[in-house]
Amino acid sequence: MTQTETLEVSSMDDMADGVVEQKVKRKWQSYIWDSLDKSPAERRFLFKLDGALLTFACLGEYETLVLLSSIGASRLTDGPLPGYFVKYLDQANVNNAFVSGMKEDLSLNGNQLNYMTTAWTVGYVIGEIPSNIILTRNTWLDCLAEMNRSDDSEQVIWTILTMLLCRCNTANQLYALRFFVGEWRGSKAKESVDQILFIPGLAESTFYPGMQYIIGSWYRKDELAKRSCIFHTSSAIATMFSGYLMTAVYNLDGRGGMAGWKWLFIMDGVISMPVALAGYYFLPDLPETSRARYFSPEEIAYAQKRMKLEGREQRRPYTKAKFKKILSSWHIYGLSLLYVLFNNGAAGAAPVFAQYLKDSKSPVYTVAQINVYPTSTYAVQIVTTISYAWLSDSVLKGQRWPPIVFGACMNIVCYMSLAIWNISEGWRWACYILAGCGYGLSGLCMAWAHEICADDNEERAIVIASMNEMAYVLQAWLPLIVWQQIDAPQYQKGFIAVSVLSLLLIITAFVLKVLHRQQNSRKLLRASTEDEIAEADIPEVSFDIEIKS
Repeated sequence: MTQTETLEVSSMDDMADGVVEQKVKRKWQSYIWDSLDKSPAERRFLFKLDGALLTFACLGEYETLVLLSSIGASRLTDGPLPGYFVKYLDQANVNNAFVSGMKEDLSLNGNQLNYMTTAWTVGYVIGEIPSNIILTRNTWLDCLAEMNRSDDSEQVIWTILTMLLCRCNTANQLYALRFFVGEWRGSKAKESVDQILFIPGLAESTFYPGMQYIIGSWYRKDELAKRSCIFHTSSAIATMFSGYLMTAVYNLDGRGGMAGWKWLFIMDGVISMPVALAGYYFLPDLPETSRARYFSPEEIAYAQKRMKLEGREQRRPYTKAKFKKILSSWHIYGLSLLYVLFNNGAAGAAPVFAQYLKDSKSPVYTVAQINVYPTSTYAVQIVTTISYAWLSDSVLKGQRWPPIVFGACMNIVCYMSLAIWNISEGWRWACYILAGCGYGLSGLCMAWAHEICADDNEERAIVIASMNEMAYVLQAWLPLIVWQQIDAPQYQKGFIAVSVLSLLLIITAFVLKVLHRQQNSRKLLRASTEDEIAEADIPEVSFDIEIKS
């Protein structure tokens, strides 16, 4: 097959035998959406894949964000609308509840908000790499049967955890429930700590790196950044929605003997459970192991061919030599550093804008305003994340580093201004809002990792998990130093730390750009050499023709 061959598929019946374009040719339609210049059959395939995988992935993120916003961690997984949307909705609710009465009701006047974040993060980092290793060995159904813990099962557990938070009456109960997912056997909140059995952060740890790995196993280079960034964008949508939801349910204050902020957790559970259950049907596994009923065998074979021509290796056994190769490569260290700097290079560990509004004495803002105004930051994140994805996949021809550098530069401008603090009120608001430009880089970092590690499926899974895990290893303790609740709203240490991390992110992006270019050059040289050897191995055949007179 040559690089000039085009996709020739007339129907799904002969899809598996169709010819896939190895080097994607761009038409003007692809700058709007990548499938518009592809064959009707491939468009139908991508439509089904997007409708199932991307929809569930996004909704799951929303669920998480609602929970965290209610108890105090605004952006714990930077790592999209339906699955990721629900997960991030769970997470965002922590912060919204904190500024809507939870702080006063539970006497959270010290650094309790930081401790809640750390309790979640410690559980989160434990399971990421093991879960992604398992995903390369088993289907989702196999994982469910063997471990009783797949992404869809985790969402059900997480939903139950979210609703239980409404029963907490002390900070210690919040810490325990943030770290554990457990059974609620008593009617009194004071009994809950001793009845917790499982780890929510550990359950959550499977979702984001696992979904990023699966997305990278189905989509080609010209499709990947958009899907990864759409997945990530749902976290911002969830954060915004959480603010609006808190504003609405606060009117239930006193109903059933519960404060308004407690109703937020209950409403989130009502939203989350249907999405969690839907995951058992929508998740397609990997192209090699897919049992999705909405794909025909021809479509699954076609998906495998797409990944083969994209250069993404299929699964191989884990061996000592493979682990040695992974750990001796610059991939795992360089990409993990990139993601650590991005993930911690923003004010996601504290609700800085909301706390500034809550602390204001002139004017005094209402609970509704404190929850709604900060959503403008996430509106900026949505717009910039989508813009980064489209530009990267089209105009920038697959380059991931330029938007990463731009986002880091915006961080430096915004957070250095906030570190100075004595600035005009209009510029202060602009800095809080424009800081969203640096929030939407996760999808680009993950897409870049998929492309750099395309030659080794197992390395790709481990590197993706390592990136997210190392980011949260730092996030487990850094907020306790630079984002201390007692410093709110003037987080000078935090603003300076973000600026320094963003500068390092710019340097790391340029270094990875050079290393990736050298890797591609070596790959092309090796391929050229192999072609020359293959041509030299062809025996020369001569024909002696004897002509008799």
